[in-house]
Amino acid sequence: MKRIAFDSTARQLAEIGRRFYARGWALGTSGNFSAVVGRRPLRLAITASAVAKGALTRTDILQCDERGHVVGRTGKPSAETLLHVVVVQRCGAGAVLHTHSVWSTILSELWARKPGSALAIEGYEMLKGLAGVATHDHRELVPIVENDQDIPRLATRVGEVLDRHPDAHAFLLRGHGLYTWGQTLADAERHVEILEFLFEVVGRTSGAAESSRVQGGSAWRS
Repeated sequence: MKRIAFDSTARQLAEIGRRFYARGWALGTSGNFSAVVGRRPLRLAITASAVAKGALTRTDILQCDERGHVVGRTGKPSAETLLHVVVVQRCGAGAVLHTHSVWSTILSELWARKPGSALAIEGYEMLKGLAGVATHDHRELVPIVENDQDIPRLATRVGEVLDRHPDAHAFLLRGHGLYTWGQTLADAERHVEILEFLFEVVGRTSGAAESSRVQGGSAWRS
């Protein structure tokens, strides 16, 4: 792996972190971002633990192996590094982005009715922003995974969910946030933008429908 590739990727990850912070998707130290910088052996550029995303710089990006261990320097990587590794290995992703937005957190709770739950999104033009989706007439299932502080156990659970949903573009950790990915960092960032838009639409639409039902539709009368 050439160092120039890592440095360039680190700068891109830092820029993404600052953009996501500005949009309210990774406030404080929440969220973590990675990109593959080597496949054989696997090497990830990934955000360090407990770093404020609004002030993220390339020096806050570490390099890790497939076990989540730092390579080449000292530092503590994101506590969820193994989740990134699982996504890369199962989905062939080149980049993985994890956000903690308001809408992803709300929906991950509202739709987590039972084990194996998933948020279904269909009929929206914005779905065409997801890789491989060519029409609004598409049903996207976003699996919801029960959160767990035991990261190796959670990584195993995420791998099982991805095996059951090979066409998924993302999953939600319950009460936690969104994980999505892409072949490149640009693809993964686009997926965050598309999904965050759709989460807000679904959330607001569901709330409006419930309000209309409770109030007999009076909220929509002029």
